[in-house]
Amino acid sequence: MIQPVDEHDIEVLDNEVEEILNNTDKHFSLIAFKIEDWNNELSPWEAPPAFGKKSFGSGAKDTLEFIESRLIPPVKEKYDYSDDVKVILGGYSLAGLFSLWSAYKSKTFSGIAAASPSVWFNGWDEFMNNNTPLSNTIYLSLGDTEEKTKNKVMSAVGDNIRKQEQLLKNDNINTILEWNKGGHFSNSDIRVAKAFVWCIENLC
Repeated sequence: MIQPVDEHDIEVLDNEVEEILNNTDKHFSLIAFKIEDWNNELSPWEAPPAFGKKSFGSGAKDTLEFIESRLIPPVKEKYDYSDDVKVILGGYSLAGLFSLWSAYKSKTFSGIAAASPSVWFNGWDEFMNNNTPLSNTIYLSLGDTEEKTKNKVMSAVGDNIRKQEQLLKNDNINTILEWNKGGHFSNSDIRVAKAFVWCIENLC
């Protein structure tokens, strides 16, 4: 499993791993790497600010290239993993969106664990309507109050996550949409753990 993380994710990473261990008997490794510029390194394309003044860049392509070319190969070599080992990419919020986007751009990932992904992102609706994922096992989740926001951009997250689920089902992707209690900042470690566990147990 591979997860892009920020400072908060790092603080609760031990809790996340413990939760995964408590909910699967299968062997796994979790490789987390820190994102320095969240709004740039995980964004699939440039977009205006959704909140505050910081706009979004287009660094997702470089981050995906880093994972495929400079992260996975040395990890496989160090731990003597076979070339056909199953790789799950996952994350929370914009890292969840990045994981979803990567599913459409790469055949590297057997599973995608998108916990509370930022599918409100400007242009995502058009993108998911016009592309087909290359990963065949995709987990989606959202907090049940995330769409109840006065922010007009982010309030689209509910409709878009429902549409995302339906499109994946139409493409015969093994998928689930799980609703969690609370808003976007509730129990991110538990939500990511649930996402990874579901993928581990449901890989096609």
